[in-house]
Amino acid sequence: MIYGDRATGVLVHNATGRQGAFHLDLMNAYAREVGGRGVVAGVTPGKGGQEVHGVPVYNSVKEALQEHDATASVIFVPAVAAGDSIMEAAHAGIELVVVITEHIPVHDTMKAIAYADLHDCVVVGPNCPGLLSPGECKLGIMPAHLFSRGNVGVVSRSGTLTYEVVDELSRAGIGQSTVVGIGGDPVIGQTFSDVLARFEDDPATDAVVVIGEVGGNLEEEGVRSTDLAVVAYIAGVSAPPEKRMGHAGAIIEGGEGDARSKARRLSALGVPVASRPSEIPHLVRELL
Repeated sequence: MIYGDRATGVLVHNATGRQGAFHLDLMNAYAREVGGRGVVAGVTPGKGGQEVHGVPVYNSVKEALQEHDATASVIFVPAVAAGDSIMEAAHAGIELVVVITEHIPVHDTMKAIAYADLHDCVVVGPNCPGLLSPGECKLGIMPAHLFSRGNVGVVSRSGTLTYEVVDELSRAGIGQSTVVGIGGDPVIGQTFSDVLARFEDDPATDAVVVIGEVGGNLEEEGVRSTDLAVVAYIAGVSAPPEKRMGHAGAIIEGGEGDARSKARRLSALGVPVASRPSEIPHLVRELL
């Protein structure tokens, strides 16, 4: 648990929207299961006074914090207003913002993350599935039934691939300490380096699985920055070289960032690289 625990109070931005309401309910179902606080309030401008699944809704983060103790926000706000929502949370004193929204204009993201940084607010995402510490807390949209508690951290750029890897680990009897989806956009808050630094300070984490994909060099930067035992998997090895991948961050430039060369460079750093998700539990066991 590197970003939150059972005691973390959570706000959901756009709690009255379809996605916000749906996942608020699932987050609180998990909180009840593990004896945590979960989502204490929702925020939707103009909808103050309503309730969503028994959770009170306020017009602003400031109003919500006058009535409830919360340190984290999960954002389901439409892309056009999501940047403002991040800055509103940071300005009000929220310490952690998890941004599920995708397709936020890059300039809005850059401005919002820089503003959050000035206010000592950590941003995970955008365009991410959030994070989950088994037995402690769930912030975002990860399917909790796949997770089991243990000592292996997971940090990933991909959403659905994260769930597949977690399922492989759980089926092999390897539990997770915390699983973080950092998002697939070109500009994100927490990078692999940031998350791995937190895992290094976490006594509950003995090894980490890094799930990367084509584009950029964030995975290599992260691995170089840590002394932790790391296993890596890079998605996109079988993709045709001329094919553009789905994530906005998955852009290959001049041979830099394609899956094969990325896997080779990670191997050269001494990191075991799985060629398919099913190999990951075996490689983790060898490390541990």
